[in-house]
Amino acid sequence: MKVLVIGAGNMGLTYATGMSKSKLLKKHNIMVLDKSKEKLEEVGKIAYFDAIDKIEDCVPQADIIFLAVKPYHAEELFQRMKKLVNPEQLFISIMAGVTIKYIQDALGIQKVVRAMPNLPAQVGKGLTSYVSADEVSRLELFMVEGLLDTTGKSLRVKNEKFIDASTGISGSGPAYVFYFMQSMMEAALQMGFSENVSKVLVSQTFTGAVELFNQNNLNPDTWMEKVASKGGTTRAALDSMEDNNVNELIKEAAFAAFGRAVELGEEY
Repeated sequence: MKVLVIGAGNMGLTYATGMSKSKLLKKHNIMVLDKSKEKLEEVGKIAYFDAIDKIEDCVPQADIIFLAVKPYHAEELFQRMKKLVNPEQLFISIMAGVTIKYIQDALGIQKVVRAMPNLPAQVGKGLTSYVSADEVSRLELFMVEGLLDTTGKSLRVKNEKFIDASTGISGSGPAYVFYFMQSMMEAALQMGFSENVSKVLVSQTFTGAVELFNQNNLNPDTWMEKVASKGGTTRAALDSMEDNNVNELIKEAAFAAFGRAVELGEEY
């Protein structure tokens, strides 16, 4: 089985690197296509990738094709690809907002999986939600899941609406966490801690809290109650957040990302 990754950006190389560790593939069965000479030089230094600059040299050879380019490049790319693809090839798209039907119509093929990854995939802790066209077989879905899982965990969702929704939660979610971390680090600095100490205080707090959450079946409300005591310091912080409507603001932010994902999909 040969896999082609089109696009040597952050996510394209993340998946290529992850898949290179998969038992489903052998060395040199991963091709990476990009029009940037600089990126291809970088790819060429990695022993288990074949760096390719001509679309004709790789698309016809591939069994699975990862579409990892920016959505605004899709139309031009598909025009160049259409005469080179065949109905047996499987396409996995991580292009935000680009629908399965658009890809099927633009390329004249049927086997399409649409996926939404997130940034922690770069360190093997990603979450990729995905949905497939009906024409993708169970065996092919098994292979897709195996490849996606090389960067963390994958989650199959019911339809494309949930791809847009997962964009608002897991896709954009790391930025919400970083936003919260940044605010806490700024507070630590204002309290007199150094930058390095502030980073340790905040990062270890997040790491520990997530680990507690993952190792138990308790919901976040229960954990908050375990930390907060009546009249204590944590309760003062939580009361401040509730008074400032932080809960609703976070949900509004997630729905804003969801809404933008829907808008992008309407363009394709």
